[in-house]
Amino acid sequence: MTRWQPQKKDVLAALADEILHNYGRGRTTVAVDGIDVAGTSEFADDLAHAMRLAGHTVFRASIDGFYRPRAERYLLGRESPEGFYRHSFDYATFKRVLVEPFRMGGSAGFVPAAFDVQRDAQIEPTWLTGPADAVLIVDGLFLNRPEIRGLWNYSVWLDVSDREAEARREARDLAARDSRLERGLRYSGAQELYAAESTPRTRATAIVDNDDPEHPRRRFADSC
Repeated sequence: MTRWQPQKKDVLAALADEILHNYGRGRTTVAVDGIDVAGTSEFADDLAHAMRLAGHTVFRASIDGFYRPRAERYLLGRESPEGFYRHSFDYATFKRVLVEPFRMGGSAGFVPAAFDVQRDAQIEPTWLTGPADAVLIVDGLFLNRPEIRGLWNYSVWLDVSDREAEARREARDLAARDSRLERGLRYSGAQELYAAESTPRTRATAIVDNDDPEHPRRRFADSC
């Protein structure tokens, strides 16, 4: 049985081939960026699988493994979009224990996650090493913000229409209706701040329409 629909397989294979053609030697860092319901985690997993099928070593991480403690995240209040955008993630630790040592290569060890947001506690570090030629794919929010946009050799932006994003948020929040308004305003407001400050679509190497995750479509400049 094939893992994906033919169109999805083709899109992932083409992206994998493009990245490995341009950055197949040495250590390469790839971001899969998008809004909170864009599907970045699944897409990054599938892209990593496509690269492994091509015979390349790939490591996966998520910015979600580098949250700040709850007290720091909510300095501006639980409903603050600016607080969510500016205080959610520990970029200094993200760079220090993951990206920078990964890019060094050699025997340098790197840590794929440092914080458990559910327990609001640090994670006992798991140190990894890899071969000289390897790719690190990181998914999550705000990956082309000023503090970290220079870390990536290649960046994918997952596009999702407003209508589809709203439908996904509705489905996600059915089990937590009491927090739906709070979370929706916090997330959407933070995304507006991110778009205004960082214009992430214009910084992406590739834009992929992910309204239908089983049939993603590569977008180009004349179709955006």
